[in-house]
Amino acid sequence: MYPGPGPQRPGPWPVVAAALVGVWIVGFVVVSQGAGWLVDQVLLATGLHRVAGLWPGLALGTLVLLGTPTLLIALLPRSAAVRTTGRTWLAGLLALGTLLLLRALPPVHQEAYLAALAGTAALLALVAGRLLRRARPPIDPAETTGTGPDAAAGPAGVSGPDEVGRPEGVGGAGWRRPPAVTLLAVTAGLLLLAPWVWVGALGGLLETVLAGLAAAAVGALAGVLLDATFWARFTVGAPPRPARLVLVGGLVAGVTLLLVAAGTGQGGSQLPALWTLPPVGFVLAALHAAALRTGRPAGRAPVRWLVGLGALGPLALTDPEEITLLLVGTRDLPFWVAVATAAGLAVAVLLAIGYGVGLGRSRGPAPSRRVAGVTALVVLAAVTLVGIGAGQPGLHGERLFVVLREQADLTGIPAGAPGLAGRDARVAEVHRRLVATADRTQAGLRRDLTRLRLDHTPYYLVNAIETDGGPGVRAWLSRRPEVARVLVSQRLRPLPAPPPVSHGDQPPPTGPAWNISLIGADRVWSELGVTGSGVVVGTSDSGVDGAHPALAGGFRGGADSWYDPWEQSRTPGDRSGHGTHTLGSAVGGGGIGVAPGAQWTGCVNLDRNLGNPARYLDCLQFMLAPFPVGGDPFTDGRPARAPQVLTNSWGCPPVEGCDPGALRPATAALEAAGIFVVAAAGNTGPYCDSIQDPPATYPDVLTVGAVDRRRQVTDFSSRGSVPRGVAKPDLVAPGAGILSAMPGGGYATLDGTSMATPQVAGVVALMWSANPALVGDLDRTRRILRDTATPARPTSDACGGDAAVSGAGLVDAYAAVRAAQG
Repeated sequence: MYPGPGPQRPGPWPVVAAALVGVWIVGFVVVSQGAGWLVDQVLLATGLHRVAGLWPGLALGTLVLLGTPTLLIALLPRSAAVRTTGRTWLAGLLALGTLLLLRALPPVHQEAYLAALAGTAALLALVAGRLLRRARPPIDPAETTGTGPDAAAGPAGVSGPDEVGRPEGVGGAGWRRPPAVTLLAVTAGLLLLAPWVWVGALGGLLETVLAGLAAAAVGALAGVLLDATFWARFTVGAPPRPARLVLVGGLVAGVTLLLVAAGTGQGGSQLPALWTLPPVGFVLAALHAAALRTGRPAGRAPVRWLVGLGALGPLALTDPEEITLLLVGTRDLPFWVAVATAAGLAVAVLLAIGYGVGLGRSRGPAPSRRVAGVTALVVLAAVTLVGIGAGQPGLHGERLFVVLREQADLTGIPAGAPGLAGRDARVAEVHRRLVATADRTQAGLRRDLTRLRLDHTPYYLVNAIETDGGPGVRAWLSRRPEVARVLVSQRLRPLPAPPPVSHGDQPPPTGPAWNISLIGADRVWSELGVTGSGVVVGTSDSGVDGAHPALAGGFRGGADSWYDPWEQSRTPGDRSGHGTHTLGSAVGGGGIGVAPGAQWTGCVNLDRNLGNPARYLDCLQFMLAPFPVGGDPFTDGRPARAPQVLTNSWGCPPVEGCDPGALRPATAALEAAGIFVVAAAGNTGPYCDSIQDPPATYPDVLTVGAVDRRRQVTDFSSRGSVPRGVAKPDLVAPGAGILSAMPGGGYATLDGTSMATPQVAGVVALMWSANPALVGDLDRTRRILRDTATPARPTSDACGGDAAVSGAGLVDAYAAVRAAQG
C-alpha cells in the first residue's frame, strides 16, 4: 500500500519562540525570586510587618506573566518536541505557583514549612504524573525507524514513562540492583551535596528528617516532569542523536529544574538552588543518552536521586532565619552560603561537561554498573569524611522557651533605706521571691522533662524553662495547666570558621567627643568633679574587649563580673565590636564615655548579632544576681553585687522568638529591685509606631532614640507610640557618627540608637555618683532626666507630635546632675 506523503518538517519559528519563552522564564524567575527575598529582608530590617501576601501575589504574577506564553507554545506549534517543551514548562510553572503559597508561613516555623513542602511536592508529583501522561503527545512511529539495539524497547528505546528496563540482579519481586546510570546520578548528587556538608550544619532531628522528606518529594516531582517520555521526544530519529538529547534536552530540562528550584525553600534557602540545579539538566540528559546504549531507558530514578540530593543541602544544612541582611558580616552565614552556592555551581558545571562528553556519545561501551557503584561508594565515603572532619557534625536545632502562668508576686517590696544599702536590700528580697516561686511552680515540669530525657534550663527572673523539643513536645507543653505559652528559642548553627574580629580604623579622640560635649558631660567632669565613681554599669550585648585601653581600668573584676552563656568564656571578649562600642560610650575613658569613672560588668546575649529569649534572659538574670563562672544562678547568685544601671542596645523581635510579653516579668523585677534599665528604641524609623520589640516597649524601661550633631532626630530612630498607650521614646541622645572603642584597641564611628542608649545610662551613673541617696530611686531619676531635657529639632506633628518622636527631648547631663545634687 502506498504510504502517502511523509510528515512535513516544521519550520524554525516554533523553536525560536520556545527559546525566547525559555529566556523570559529564566530572567523573570531569577529576578523575581531575588527581589521577593530582598523585600522580605528590607521589611524585617525596617521593622515593618511581614507581608503575608507577598509570595502568594508573586505566585499569581508568575503564573500570569509566564504561563500565558508557555501555554501558547504548549498548544500551537506543529512540532511535537516544542509542544512537549511547553507542556513540561507549564507543569513546572503550576508546581512553582503552588509551592510559592507555602512561603506565607513565617521562617520561624521551619518544621511546618518543610512538612508542607514535602506533602505538597508529593501531591504535585501524583497530579502532574496523571496530567502529563494525557497532555504529552505520543511519539509518532513515522518519526523513527526504531532500528538498532534500542528497537526492542519501542521507538527510540522508549517502552513507557516509568520503564527502567529488565530487572537485574535478584529475580521475582525482590530488590533490584540499580542500573549504572542511577548510580552515576547518585554520585553526581553527592558531589552537589558536598559543599553544603562542609559549610552547613543540621538543625534538629525532626527538622532534618522533614528536610530529607521534602528533598525526596521535590526529586519525585522533578522525576515526573522529566520522565522517559520527555527525554524520548529529543531522541526521535534514526539513528537517535545523543548530542541533540544532551544539548537541546538539557536546556529544556534546565529551565524545568529552575522552576522546581524556585519553589524549594524559604527565607533565602531557595536562592542557592536557582544556581546549582539548572546545570543538572545537562547531566540528566547525558545519563539518558548513556541509557540508550544499554537498550533500557533510564526512567525517573536518576532524576529523583540527583535532584533530591541537590535540593537536600540548602534545605537541611542552612537556617532560613540566618540568611538575612541583618546578619550580613564579613564571614557570617550569608558569606558561607555564597561559598557553598559558588562551589555547587562549579560542581554542577563540571558535571555537566564531564557527563556530557563522557556519556553523551552515540557510540562506545555502555556504563559499567560495577565501576559506577564503586564510584558512588567512594564519593559517599568522601562526603561523610568531609562532614565529620571539616564540617559541623551533630544536630543544632531550635529549643523551646516555656513561660509559666504564675509569675512571682513582687508587690509590697519594702523601699528600705535610701541609697545603695536600701537598693541592695530590695534586690535581695526580689531575688528570694523569684527563686522561691520558680522552684515551687517548676518542680513537676522539670521532673517530667528529666524523665523524658529532654535537656532543659530553668529561669527565675521570668518564671520559664528552656528545653529541647520539636512541635510534638511543644504541643504537649502547651496543654499543661501550669504553662502560659511556648515560644521558639532560636539557635545559631555553627560556621566552618568564626567571623573575624571587627577592628576600628580611626584614631582615639584628642579631647571629649562631640557627643560628650553636646550633652554637657565634659562640664560635669570639669565643673562638678563628678565622673561616675562608685556606680557600676552592666552591659548585655555582643561582648566587651576587656583589654581595650579605654575600658580595661573600669572592669569591676572578680569571678562574678563576666558571663558568656554562648561560649562560656571566662574573660571579657568581643568579636563583632558592637558591645565594645556601646559600653565605651557609657563608661569609656579618653573622652568617649559619659561616665569614665564608673565601673562595668558584662554579659554576652548576642552571638553574630542574633539572640533569643533565653539568652536575653540569661544576661538580665545575671545582672540581678551575678554568680561565679560555672555557678548556679538559683543558688549562687549574689544580689549585693548587682550593677546599679543597665544599658541594653538590643531588641528581641519575633524572628528571634520573642512575643510582646516575653521579657515583661524580667524588667518588672528589675524595676522592683531598684535597678535602672535603659534600652534602645530601635533603628526602624522614620515609620510611626516602629518601637515594637521588647524591652523598649515596656513602661519600666527608659527608651532612648537618636539625634545628630544638629540635635535633629535621625531618620533611622524608631518612633512611638507603642501598644497600650505607653509614650515612647522617653528621651533622645546623640546617635549619629558616634566615635567609640572597638576590639583590638581601635576606634570607629557608628550610627544607631544603640549608640545613643549607653550615653543615657552614663548620665544616670553621673547622677547617682553625684548623689548616692538617689540610687534605686527610679521614679525621681526618670523625672529629673525628663525635666532637664532640652528640645530636639525639628518639632513635627508626625506620629502624633514631638513626644512620639523625641520623647521629653535631648538628655542634658550637666542639668541632670545639677538637679540630682539639689
